[in-house]
Amino acid sequence: MKKLATAAAAAALLLPLAACGNDDAVDPRADVDSTLVVYAAASLKGTFTELAKEFEAANEGVTVQLSFGGSSDLVSQISEGAPADVFASADEKNMDTLVGDDLVSGDPQDFASNTLVIVTPPDNPGDVTSLDDLADPDLDVVVCAPQVPCGSAAQKLATAAGVTLAPDSEEQSVTDVLTKVTSGEADAGLVYVTDAKGAGDSVRTVEVPQASQVVNTYPIAVLSDAKQPGLARDWVELVTGSQGQKVLRAAGFARP
Repeated sequence: MKKLATAAAAAALLLPLAACGNDDAVDPRADVDSTLVVYAAASLKGTFTELAKEFEAANEGVTVQLSFGGSSDLVSQISEGAPADVFASADEKNMDTLVGDDLVSGDPQDFASNTLVIVTPPDNPGDVTSLDDLADPDLDVVVCAPQVPCGSAAQKLATAAGVTLAPDSEEQSVTDVLTKVTSGEADAGLVYVTDAKGAGDSVRTVEVPQASQVVNTYPIAVLSDAKQPGLARDWVELVTGSQGQKVLRAAGFARP
């Protein structure tokens, strides 16, 4: 009986080892959500979409879910509990809101900057040549809403140039402004340099000398409620690292 008991005990000890060597054993990581959720300013759509493909290629099984919009709208969503791992803002003010509410893990990192330019349809129907022209009530002018980073920058730019803007509409994101111009709904609009560059021949660009006085700095941070904090930190490293900076420079973003 003692021999039988000893043999049974030995067999019981061997069972876990056998399971470990079984190719059909269940991987405890199999049920882990491998989706990284990134909230980012609308002006980052082109660059972050490109970087997401690189990130997924370098991290097998990982999907990057991108959500773009006006920075202020994204902050509202995050504050209300929207599930996100990373936030990249088009200005420091909106990031500071999340920091103040303890919704950011660690310190945000500045990774890019941007300035404004005037865009018109290719044929420039309003004959816009300077920022002064945007004060003409006969022109259909579109800008971002004041609470959006590009709208705040537009107001500062107008003040610096001594111009009182007369917009026909105020949009919630810079991409909405660009769309109204490229579709012919507006004679002119104020967008970021990067958006104008990305639009190519769809718009004509009019430089604004005072734009260098109004620079938007872009910060990025891992959120305190991130479900994928490790992947989130890796994403921040990609954006702030050499490869991310290369993609951003190519799109027209300047260094922070």
